[in-house]
Amino acid sequence: SPTTVTIENCYDSEFMGLKARQDYRVINLWEVEAELVLGQPLPPLFPFVPILFGGGSESKLRSAVQALRADQTLNQLEPLLAFFASFVLEIPLIQQIMRWDMTVLRESPWYQEILQEGVAQGIEQGIEQGIEQGIEQGIEQGIEQGIEQGIQQERRGSLERILKLRFSEIPSEISVRIQALTLEQLEELMATALTVNSLDEFTQHLPQ
Repeated sequence: SPTTVTIENCYDSEFMGLKARQDYRVINLWEVEAELVLGQPLPPLFPFVPILFGGGSESKLRSAVQALRADQTLNQLEPLLAFFASFVLEIPLIQQIMRWDMTVLRESPWYQEILQEGVAQGIEQGIEQGIEQGIEQGIEQGIEQGIEQGIQQERRGSLERILKLRFSEIPSEISVRIQALTLEQLEELMATALTVNSLDEFTQHLPQ
């Protein structure tokens, strides 16, 4: 059965006999009405519109996109809005609504932060795998191999995410070929995936 998570609504601390307590109100985003956020308006909540109450529709996403683009200080949050929209809407529809320029997306601070976290996670997983391999192969060699495997794993995932964002579905045969690519090939093809006009054109760049 699913585990019930209790969300705390206060914070208690004690230091040298002094006690402090901070109470705060917990707000469940899925209970906040999207119409209220867009109508007030409440700009900090615009990226969360798709997961708000009544916000999981095409019309609400269009309204949220317009609201973000109307405020120059918030337009870099479009990728975050797209991320939450992907939980409730199909990726091709999100692409159509947002009319993304993939170069702009790659350069956004939010995208770069997520990419860096993905690399860090891949390296961490690689180190863990390397340590396990190190039992038989030698700790040092295992860790080095693990780090490389972790980076490769992250690059494969990033390449597939780019292809899905641009062309929706990826045929299984292409996924299989991506799994066989080297790290250098993956990095070259990530740039290719952002510039080609079709999935067929991308396939022509895959090593035979």
